[in-house]
Amino acid sequence: MPDARFLVVFDADSTLIRNEVIELIADEAGRGAEVAAATEAAMRGEVDFATSLRSRVGELRGIPVTGFTRVLARVEPTPGVRELIAAIHDRGGIAAVVSGGFHEILDTVAPSLGVDVWHANRLVAEDGALTGVVDGDIVDAAGKAAALRRWAAEYGVPTRRTIAVGDGANDLAMMAAAGLGVAFNAKPAVRAQADIVVGPVDLAELIAVLP
Repeated sequence: MPDARFLVVFDADSTLIRNEVIELIADEAGRGAEVAAATEAAMRGEVDFATSLRSRVGELRGIPVTGFTRVLARVEPTPGVRELIAAIHDRGGIAAVVSGGFHEILDTVAPSLGVDVWHANRLVAEDGALTGVVDGDIVDAAGKAAALRRWAAEYGVPTRRTIAVGDGANDLAMMAAAGLGVAFNAKPAVRAQADIVVGPVDLAELIAVLP
């Protein structure tokens, strides 16, 4: 593949999209409120992300995979996302997403928004229903940073020409690994450690910082 001029790696939930997908899935079983509280604690960095995710995914056991259709219908792209991704492509960049969420949703959402490459967790299903287990290694903070480095190498992009955009504590490692770390719609701990803080919930605000 030809080298890219730069690479922008986004978190998915509450960054690329307005929702927390695990909460939408949990709503299918009436467990959204409990899962939302646990997600908030994980995003603030109060609990270990992988441990929290396994616990939250356990709450999804028994939900039919047919519920994904309803979940996808509720996903709201963040304002400005299409404009930003178009600008990235116009300037010779790559738009990537790495998520502690799930391929089952991202495999539809990411290409619909023009994302070039993405990586997330996978949910195990048997007999048409979720088992409450994550398949394989969990995409946590270290996994996100590793994805950014891997894509930078694959696309021939120097680290100094990478941008990481996220909102939660599990985004801090990839933001630190990137040439520019952007806190978007972020928790206080993330805003405190970012190179740039974007307040308005409009991803088009980031066009100005693209190389």
